[in-house]
Amino acid sequence: MTELNFRRHRRLRSSANMRAMVRETELDKKDFIYPIFVVDGENVRNEVKSMPGVYQLSLDLLGEEVDEVASLGIPSVILFGVPDASDKDAEGTGAYHDHGIVQKATRFVKERQPDLLVIADTCLCEYTDHGHCGVIEDGIVLNDKTLELLARTAVSQAEAGADIIAPSNMMDGFVAAIRAGLDEAGFENIPIMSYAVKYSSAYYGPFRDAANSAPQFGDRKTYQMDYANRTEALREAASDVEEGADFLMVKPALSYLDIVRDVKNSFNLPVVAYNVSGEYAMVKAAAQNGWIDERQIVLETLTSMKRAGADLILTYHAKDAVRWLEGKA
Repeated sequence: MTELNFRRHRRLRSSANMRAMVRETELDKKDFIYPIFVVDGENVRNEVKSMPGVYQLSLDLLGEEVDEVASLGIPSVILFGVPDASDKDAEGTGAYHDHGIVQKATRFVKERQPDLLVIADTCLCEYTDHGHCGVIEDGIVLNDKTLELLARTAVSQAEAGADIIAPSNMMDGFVAAIRAGLDEAGFENIPIMSYAVKYSSAYYGPFRDAANSAPQFGDRKTYQMDYANRTEALREAASDVEEGADFLMVKPALSYLDIVRDVKNSFNLPVVAYNVSGEYAMVKAAAQNGWIDERQIVLETLTSMKRAGADLILTYHAKDAVRWLEGKA
């Protein structure tokens, strides 16, 4: 046989220990941010029908949840408020009241688990009666008037004890307005985790079930990005960096790993990938039907996000992922 010259790449795959030795990307519990939906009332534990294993929780049941998160070593949670319909109005005032649901939940979590980092979702859509992420006039979401309310919301959340402010509505100038509001109120050390690149996506459907935040008319395509666009993402992220963002989020994650890598390569800030509700729901549905191995699929998916450049992953799989990584389930 003619002598062949080729590289033997398989040498580094010959055993589990060998593969582990040369593995380039490792998931760790410190990578995860766990989302929690908080509602008013008592003894409320509503499973979101499109998100098995995810619940709307009232404050009196929140303690058990955050204790579990902390015991698993997950370092942070992000709080989403789900107010009663009667508490919603045209300007989303419940978002920035000191007795708003996120504010109350933040105080509770910081008292219960002081070392757990609390990230506050800073948006208006859950609190407006029209379901849009800002002030509406003649059917149009007004950018600049919305900025004022976002800044008030961020300050209220910081006053309640939030460690990180996470604005998600994609208004132009939202990071600048929030940074100015926080600084003026004496919260110059509170970082901003900007939803810098947020696409208008069908993957958000189950989240709207969880947060009761579907728009009552139209859609959000005038402020969230067109999913066909790539270079626009870098323009959006660059603006947020200039305005003072401390983290840059890409949402959704799985169909946008090219964007995660672009953002990571372009900016020297921590990058957050949001493994969104639709991505979670598809895995859960397939697993419940016995079509996939849930553990293997979840760990492979989350690893792909980190491999693409994510420093942090916001995921509903966080608790299960930690148990699987540590052999506890």
